Amino acid sequence: MTDKEQTETVEETNSELKQFMINYTGQEHNPEDEMITVHMIIHTLAADFPELVYTIAEENFIRGYQLGLDDATVLEGKTSGDATAAE
Repeated sequence: MTDKEQTETVEETNSELKQFMINYTGQEHNPEDEMITVHMIIHTLAADFPELVYTIAEENFIRGYQLGLDDATVLEGKTSGDATAAE
């Protein structure tokens, strides 16, 4: 499933919290087709609970940044190793 497909669908409700979020989002957006998407839920959370969304986004950024640093360190090590081996 692609990222776009994930934000355009909501799987079956298997928890009380998930059902609450779907119902609340439905009341806020009132879509004509009565379909609630993950994108709608995120939009609702960002409007009503920005601290939560900000914290999740910040953690995601930090993890991505750390992964980039780790990749750069590994790449630098491989490049240095290749240069040493060529000498």
